[in-house]
Amino acid sequence: MVYSAVDRQLLEELNAVKEVVHRYNTLSPADAAGRLDILKGLLGNIADDEIIINQPFYCDYGKQISVGKRFFANFHFTVLDEAKVTIGDDCFIGPNVSIYTACHSTDPIERNTRNEWAKPVTIGNNVWIGGSATILPGVTIGDNVTIGAGSVVTRDIPSNVVAAGNPCKVIRNIKAK
Repeated sequence: MVYSAVDRQLLEELNAVKEVVHRYNTLSPADAAGRLDILKGLLGNIADDEIIINQPFYCDYGKQISVGKRFFANFHFTVLDEAKVTIGDDCFIGPNVSIYTACHSTDPIERNTRNEWAKPVTIGNNVWIGGSATILPGVTIGDNVTIGAGSVVTRDIPSNVVAAGNPCKVIRNIKAK
């Protein structure tokens, strides 16, 4: 669905979330209970209390993000969650990883209207995403996958593989134990 990126209501919601994210990022790293409390109010769904998102963390809405059990994300995790971002159980996210759902026209005249749309991102169970990887809108990553550091994931990645590169592609199959 196309939406206006300069819609007043959306901008107000984005700014309110920025305040929550700012509070999260300025908490003491030792305040695990305070961080968990903020995440429970910010994110759409958290499967259990075994969630660690190292600061700083950035997101647009938060409520579109769902994480599974035993989720870990390292420093500078950024999620532009204009559409749903669903992450499975036992996922590990390296530092400086970005997940984008927002889409923009490649036509400059259309892009300048500030009309955008979004596509969901889905990440399966037992996925490790290496540092500085970027996951683009509409991508699904299967279960038991390792995404190499610095990869740009532009299309779906099947289960039980190691994938890397720009654009990210399957390097080898793995056997899940």
